[in-house]
Amino acid sequence: MENYVKQIIDFQKTTFDNTYNAIVQIQDQAEKFAQDVMKQMPWIPEEGKKVFNDSIKMFKNAREDYQKMVSDGFVKMKGKVLLAKEE
Repeated sequence: MENYVKQIIDFQKTTFDNTYNAIVQIQDQAEKFAQDVMKQMPWIPEEGKKVFNDSIKMFKNAREDYQKMVSDGFVKMKGKVLLAKEE
């Protein structure tokens, strides 16, 4: 039974990781596109570009924190399964 539960957790983690990586690629492409568009718009002040870049950095940090939190959750779930096996 524990093996079955561990397989389910592994499957869910793999699904999350693959989905997360796909979303990261899409967001990175959108960021590159937006930066290319801003380069072609000289009327956007440097302050506006700085706000945009700061927002991107903050968003990436939050995205990485979220990914770490979910990954840690999977590790804890597996630990609970192993702990339950010992009891």
